Amino acid sequence: MVTMLDVAKRAGVSKATVSRVLAGHNYVSKTVRDRVMSTVEEMGYRPNVHARSLATNRSDSIGLMVPNTLYNGPFFSELLFQVATLTEQLGSQLILADGKHNAEQEREAIQFLLDTRCDAVIVYPRYLSVEDIDALLPTISKPLVVLNRRLQHYPQYAVCADHYSDTFEAVSWLIGQGHREIAFIKGMENSATGQSRLAGYLSALEKHQIAVNDALILAGCWTPESGKIAATALLNRKVAFSAIVASNDDMAMGAANALHAQGINVPGDVSLLSFDNIPVASYFIPALTTVHVPVNEMVASALMQLTNMLDGQNVEALPLIRGKLMQRESVGKGPYYSG
Repeated sequence: MVTMLDVAKRAGVSKATVSRVLAGHNYVSKTVRDRVMSTVEEMGYRPNVHARSLATNRSDSIGLMVPNTLYNGPFFSELLFQVATLTEQLGSQLILADGKHNAEQEREAIQFLLDTRCDAVIVYPRYLSVEDIDALLPTISKPLVVLNRRLQHYPQYAVCADHYSDTFEAVSWLIGQGHREIAFIKGMENSATGQSRLAGYLSALEKHQIAVNDALILAGCWTPESGKIAATALLNRKVAFSAIVASNDDMAMGAANALHAQGINVPGDVSLLSFDNIPVASYFIPALTTVHVPVNEMVASALMQLTNMLDGQNVEALPLIRGKLMQRESVGKGPYYSG
């Protein structure tokens, strides 16, 4: 195996000079730097990353912990793409750790990233509660930011979309289109995002003095199949409705499938509104009216917080990030429209 000393001997410089060149120090002359890098390439030398990280206390890597319940779906693909792209722009490597199926495994995955000497960690929790994370943060020596969860004691370490306000405004807009009997398909049980969206839906009904009908609220778990099952159950209840709000695009498409199977037209008979704005949403027939969740902005804000912390700066809590309603073809005028 080629060592740094081998490179130094071949290039006619000291081992310390090779180390400085590889570390990117600018006080090595261009002539020497070019000779060292040419020798590195010629000999196929690969630096000992672990040894370098021990010496510099930096590994040029960012950790990401996500539970695998999120892997099977377009939202995770978008999240991973944005984290990988923006991490690369920072000149860092991305290391992914699987949080698996419960809070303890999420905690173990975070510890794995810390043991791997990641410079900083991004966490997208599913099972760790706000209280769990608040208790964990003081025990961690590396910068850590939580995505899509609001923290009570350490809000500066959280970046979150404003799911409640986005839902409130989207449902209020739907009411303005003449819909009053509005069904709602919930997200996965105990999901913070799902709970916020349900709360936004209920608040919009209250604001517009529309009584809550429990028969119009159905369980879901983010998947197209759960949306199909929920819409089928809704139809079997024989309760009047002119619109369905699904807590994500996947469930909306499953609901549309169930409606189509019963000869119900979207948006002619029933309007459909959802969340996330996954890439296929605009190509679905009819194109989904959906709330765009700003994943790119969330990830960029998280990495900005981490970068500032790595630079020794104090960081302040960031405001919730607002989404945007994408008005497309799946929503039509309701029976109470008077515009």
